[in-house]
Amino acid sequence: MSELLQQLDAVLESRKCEDDAEKSYVASLHKKGLNKILEKVGEEATETILAAKDAQSSGDNQDMIAETADLWFHSMVMLSHLGAGSQDVLQELGRRFGLSGLEEKAARSKEG
Repeated sequence: MSELLQQLDAVLESRKCEDDAEKSYVASLHKKGLNKILEKVGEEATETILAAKDAQSSGDNQDMIAETADLWFHSMVMLSHLGAGSQDVLQELGRRFGLSGLEEKAARSKEG
């Protein structure tokens, strides 16, 4: 799975440099800037929440999974725009792995 994320990172990075934003959705987002990208992340987060609520009622997770994929994708565009990538997030998750959530949260509170 990490290989897929690395491939997506590479595509997102290459689209940052594309001049023709009319042919690439990602290039158009990069061209519009961080605020537009963040707007899309927020929109997808809301749609994911609504789909999860629907999934709880219906028992069908397909829309929730599709909306989560959209959220991850737009989050990766955000990361790319700011010079980060999926490997940075995976590294952070790896650092946290094995810590209790309460310990990890307490450690972040001390840092900030």
